[in-house]
Amino acid sequence: MSRLALSLHLAALYPSLVSRPRKPAYASAGVDIEAADALVTRFAELAKSARRPEVLADIGPFAGLFKLGKYREPVLVASTDSVGTKVKLAVVAGRYDTVGHDLVNHCVNDILTSGAEPLFFLDYIGNTGLTDDAKADIVRGCVEACSAVDCSLLGGETADMPGTYKEGDFDLVGFIVGVVERDALIDGSAIREGDVLLGLPSNGLHTNGYSLVRKLFDIGMDGEPNAERDRLNANYPGLAQTGARPGEGTLGEALLVTHRCYLPALRPALDKLRGIAHITGGGIPGNVPRIMPKSLGARIDRNSWHVPAIFRLIQQQGGIEEEEMYRAFNMGLGIVLAVSPEDAAQVQSLIPEAFVCGEVIRGQGVEWAT
Repeated sequence: MSRLALSLHLAALYPSLVSRPRKPAYASAGVDIEAADALVTRFAELAKSARRPEVLADIGPFAGLFKLGKYREPVLVASTDSVGTKVKLAVVAGRYDTVGHDLVNHCVNDILTSGAEPLFFLDYIGNTGLTDDAKADIVRGCVEACSAVDCSLLGGETADMPGTYKEGDFDLVGFIVGVVERDALIDGSAIREGDVLLGLPSNGLHTNGYSLVRKLFDIGMDGEPNAERDRLNANYPGLAQTGARPGEGTLGEALLVTHRCYLPALRPALDKLRGIAHITGGGIPGNVPRIMPKSLGARIDRNSWHVPAIFRLIQQQGGIEEEEMYRAFNMGLGIVLAVSPEDAAQVQSLIPEAFVCGEVIRGQGVEWAT
């Protein structure tokens, strides 16, 4: 019997012995290596628009390479953070580009508190069942935010982790490195009693307080998807552009507005600033004291800025006490600057939107002006 005849004979008798194309075992377990490789190529193309001249290797190798430029006495400034549970709202809304902006801008602001310019950024996406297009939208948001502040997207990691996350859920984490000359480092040590505190407005919640918000509005709690989406799309008075103009806006629009980046606004005045507090988790009482030397605190006037409507809606929805609101959220104050009284007017001329929100006092912590 010929080999062909034998093969046909065996195929008829024992069809299970005949080789058939089948899905790789790893892919059937939820990790498709070929798809991941193709996605890296998409990421590399996106990252080309967020690339500084110091980058020595594009996305693809095991490690990113960055040649430090010419500095007299450079101090590297690094930070890492996540978008937190704001990603749950992105899943409900089916919108993934904004969280990339959130992540980069948050990290840029954190190193900005030391006076640092961003050099490069890396992102991490852990997920189960997130589509390739959704992953690409996340990275696209990171690229756009990096490009806006001349920061390179040097690399990252996308981990498919079946069984770790609920299907369609993900986590988003970033790591940033910046640089500042040592004699330009802003560390709060120059802050003195009587210094002026200037504030810049936030444009919403930024990336903090979302676990509470999700609970209060029952959104992103793994409930019925259509019902959660309807609640996110509900209109409320005053929420258009988070209170920037009169009229109704959706809850989703107010909650998904991206974390503001303060670097462009602060760049012209960095050499005049004695301290910079980024108002993140812990609110104003939890963050302003972090820049103060021992024995010094802050007196803040809560009437010196407008509290966007989204915060009052949250407060009303949950029956939350005023003090807790100021600990959980930024309440419309995104960043606080400490400047000498002599420099305050010049700083305000360089940063026109900056307003006096308080002063440095003897003591500790934050007290509210009466």
